[in-house]
Amino acid sequence: MNTIVSINVGQPRTGTYDGGKPFRSGIFKDPVEGPVFLDYMGLEGDGSADLVHHRGLDKAICLLSHEHLIYWRKEIGQDVPPGFFGENFTIEGLPETKIHIGDVFRIGEAEVQCSQPRQPCHNISKRFDDKTMADRVIDTGYTGYYLRVLKQGWVQAGDHLAPLHEDAERLTVDECNRVMFYDRNNLEAMRRVLAHPLLSESWKKSLMPVLARLETRAAPGHSGTS
Repeated sequence: MNTIVSINVGQPRTGTYDGGKPFRSGIFKDPVEGPVFLDYMGLEGDGSADLVHHRGLDKAICLLSHEHLIYWRKEIGQDVPPGFFGENFTIEGLPETKIHIGDVFRIGEAEVQCSQPRQPCHNISKRFDDKTMADRVIDTGYTGYYLRVLKQGWVQAGDHLAPLHEDAERLTVDECNRVMFYDRNNLEAMRRVLAHPLLSESWKKSLMPVLARLETRAAPGHSGTS
């Protein structure tokens, strides 16, 4: 368990959807053989067409459980090979319900830390040529998540994610997803998520305005109208 089934990389390229409309994205990833160097920005040979919303120190590696691919193959009736969702690591085990923000692992020579959930975007829908696909991924909770790199080094398929540190807050990726997508009126849950010091700044930035509104409503004397 917790084994890398496939390491997937790719440079941005153009695909089509909805009858031939073009889109350019880094979601197209292919499995690679042998060792790959992992630095603070990601895997050697990998790239993104949108450096604002993808990549960066807190999004160096996108990880998805292999079990999710098996689910989607059955659900939609088509082959979904490793890398099809744009994930860099397809891993056996460690779903969103089992990994915590701040957990640290050794992979080969490298050390990594869970930083935030992946937020499914329109490129997943375009990749599958199904406008509902991003929402369907959110509904299942099978979003995947990102890792930041604490120590650079060589990694390869077959390496294990060996636990080095389990974060004391035990805030799972699944909890973060629920607050982002389904439980946005839960003040205490929102505070718990945003108080985590190791959650990525981009994820916090998305939720801070929501927390501000909730705290305003909860303030003594607030009428509940705007």
